[in-house]
Amino acid sequence: MTALERAIRRPPLVRGFRATSPLDGLDRRSVGFFDVFAQSVSAVAPAAAATTVTLLVAGLSPTATVTSLLLGGVLIILVARTISQFARRFAAAGAVYTYTARGLGVRAGLAAGASAIIGYGAIAMFALLGGAFYSTLVLRSVWPSLPDTPLVAAGVLSAEAALLVLVLVRGIRLSSRVALVVEAASVTLIVGLLVALLARIGPIDPAVLLPSADDSPLTVAAGALVALTAYVGFESAATLGVEARMPLRTVPRAIGWTAVVSAALYLLAAVAQVSGFAAIGGDFAASTSPVNDLADAFGLGGWGVVADLGIAASFLACAIGSTTALSRVLFTMARDGALPAGLGRTHRRFGTPIGAIACAVPVVIAAPLGLLLSGIALPTAMHLTLVVGGFGYIVSYALVCVAAPVFLRRIGELTGRVAVVAIACAVALVGTIVAFAIIDVGSGSIAVWVAAALALTAAAAIAWRLRRAPLSALGAYDEPVAGAVLGGAAEHPVDLAPGGTTPGEAEASRDGAG
Repeated sequence: MTALERAIRRPPLVRGFRATSPLDGLDRRSVGFFDVFAQSVSAVAPAAAATTVTLLVAGLSPTATVTSLLLGGVLIILVARTISQFARRFAAAGAVYTYTARGLGVRAGLAAGASAIIGYGAIAMFALLGGAFYSTLVLRSVWPSLPDTPLVAAGVLSAEAALLVLVLVRGIRLSSRVALVVEAASVTLIVGLLVALLARIGPIDPAVLLPSADDSPLTVAAGALVALTAYVGFESAATLGVEARMPLRTVPRAIGWTAVVSAALYLLAAVAQVSGFAAIGGDFAASTSPVNDLADAFGLGGWGVVADLGIAASFLACAIGSTTALSRVLFTMARDGALPAGLGRTHRRFGTPIGAIACAVPVVIAAPLGLLLSGIALPTAMHLTLVVGGFGYIVSYALVCVAAPVFLRRIGELTGRVAVVAIACAVALVGTIVAFAIIDVGSGSIAVWVAAALALTAAAAIAWRLRRAPLSALGAYDEPVAGAVLGGAAEHPVDLAPGGTTPGEAEASRDGAG
């Protein structure tokens, strides 16, 4: 017997490992890069956002649309690089919640968790509403007498909700692959239509793509915030850190590629739509379906209906991706003890966080249905949920950007470049929130007030939770377990200080999870 054979047969004990991961129960190491990439892409829903969020940006100023989307894209790519500082070091299911808790401690972690819950939940509602809006457009193209009533849209939304529940319960492999196929087909359709439009438009005057003299820096900044809502969800690949194979490699790649691909698509969409309406002398901001209007104007009417079908499908993929991420944040917070333990229960067969899904899905479905049945117009309901979701996401991004240099300094891996980028991103994100709040309140919208009410409710809930029972630490992530290590001996490691970690712990996670 060789020395290697003896070491394998009778390995020395290696202590300090748990018998199970703190996030045990999820379908560990079951999905590859494309499934993880699909999660982020579906949550962003670039095919849908390319044609809807650009219109919302144009509502502030059509001439500032391209600039605002470009600024939003640059900022999101830098935020993606900052979030990846965490994703490269440990695998988690709580994404920005876990990362912030590891960097800034309990209170900031709970704030990030609450913001992420509001963001994922409201965007899932926005996606269901958007899917209903574009699905009814498709239905009316083949059934012109279809009545334009809230009941029709509510019926379509209910059908979307049934498919959403089925896909979420059956597991991440099904949901991610359905989302990837749907989004890939949708993006292909939209890109084909945009390229065809640009070919029909002909040479473009660069002046129509630049802000006019009437556009103030405040308007451009407010437009950049709305533009950021087109990118939100790009980080949701990090909620699959437990289920991903080689998560410390695949998750950062998925986050980065989602940000870059989305930015390229949005710029293409903005250029095509702004230049198209300029060519026909139309009002981009006044259009209810700009892609359809341009397709009709340039003799591509049949493409418009196909594009509507792709956009509706993209919205459904977004609802799946956003609710998937929402359920995993709730699951992680329950495993941390911040939420009721029942939310941390997993499905024995499918390895899905069934407790969190059972809590989240009824709310995600009931809220948009309630908005429709109360008589609120679909576009108004979409604007409300998008703005609320955007605020939730952006607050969580600002917190994780502040957390990154603190965390890296603690483990001795902070560099000047990372610190400058992270803090600059945090300041820019806060600035866009302030700019948009001023503009939106001035327009008479109640979206900012709804977001503020939710923020106050979340703050009160956090204060009540901490008074009820203090939390010593948050931010559970997937640790190497004894059964995965040759000679590993199971025992519970000493608890860390709030949000604490060590270089050794980070290295152990890197070795075991990668």
